[in-house]
Amino acid sequence: MAQGLSALSSRVVGFALLGATMSTPAAAQEAPSFKVGARLQGWYQAVEAGALDGSTLNDFVLRRGYVHLTGTFPSDITLFAHVAADRVGQQGLDNPGIGLGSGLALRDAWIAWSPTPAFRLQLGRMYVPFTRTFGTESTFTLLTVDLPSSQGGTRGGIFYASKVGRDDGLVVWGTPLEGRLQYRLGVMEGVEGASNPSDSLRVAGRVAVNLLEPETTWFNRGTYLGTKRVLALAVGFDRQADLVAPGGRRFDSQGWTVDAFFDHPLRGGGAVTVEGGFTDVDGVTQTLPFTGLTPGADARIGYAQAGYLLPRPIGPGRLQFYGRYETIDGAGDDTSFPAVGANYLIRGHDVKATFDWSWIDRDRQSTRQVITIQLQLGI
Repeated sequence: MAQGLSALSSRVVGFALLGATMSTPAAAQEAPSFKVGARLQGWYQAVEAGALDGSTLNDFVLRRGYVHLTGTFPSDITLFAHVAADRVGQQGLDNPGIGLGSGLALRDAWIAWSPTPAFRLQLGRMYVPFTRTFGTESTFTLLTVDLPSSQGGTRGGIFYASKVGRDDGLVVWGTPLEGRLQYRLGVMEGVEGASNPSDSLRVAGRVAVNLLEPETTWFNRGTYLGTKRVLALAVGFDRQADLVAPGGRRFDSQGWTVDAFFDHPLRGGGAVTVEGGFTDVDGVTQTLPFTGLTPGADARIGYAQAGYLLPRPIGPGRLQFYGRYETIDGAGDDTSFPAVGANYLIRGHDVKATFDWSWIDRDRQSTRQVITIQLQLGI
């Protein structure tokens, strides 16, 4: 199905471009328009006991390198595509087919029909409509240096089936009630191959209520830096039946989540951001690093994070402090991931530097520390 979607996207884009070149002057006002941009995140990471001999691992990584294309066509048709590489140079990781460790891949690629804000249809590769952090937020606007560990952050893994946080399928979504409500419902591939012998499809969705200002775009922000007043409460689900765990045991994977997001400016020019979520999964589909969880296991996952943006600039930029706590409970073990850090924002999220100090604390094992320094640039 993934190859079919890629072929379909290529044909539609090709026909649209051909139509643009053959348009008459009378139709010039309806000609397609395109916008190209790029974003980079460079990392240095020091991982305690991460080297082969048990000493500290020193790793320089291109965490994300994205070139994105947005196209607008007549009849409410748009396209969006990311050509991306993630974790380039990370020691012990190399999957060039999906642009992970090395190589380039289509990270996002969809065609959308948007007749009204209340109803939009997207076909292609995109976020799974389930959690907030890796289901709606742009990873270049996060409060913390990266996503929660259970959703692929730092050196962790994603607990649900994905193609680096995305999946191929069809999503219906919209923002009715003047954006006070946002819904997303998707039918997607999920687990494929021998682990899904009946080729069952995944169904996922989420509904968010905005009690202050609305969030009406596909990509939300992880922190609005005092430019928006948001209080969003959401629920989500994700289900795929008839899967097979290693060893041959059959199981259904089904999870539900609740999350909340609050972002608000303060008097004097500062701003506060608070976010948290809880997810309960019967039958995770992936092996999660640092936790002992393997496909078919049950898990309870929670995280909370908060940040404060100082009101006045320091030199050319502004300073934002944050803290985060994540816990993963399953397989008889509890693993927690506390972290503290700071962002130095020179030009908002387009030019910023981040320092992050986190811990990996698993029952009956030694605590490990990870220090991350990030430089981010967006054009």
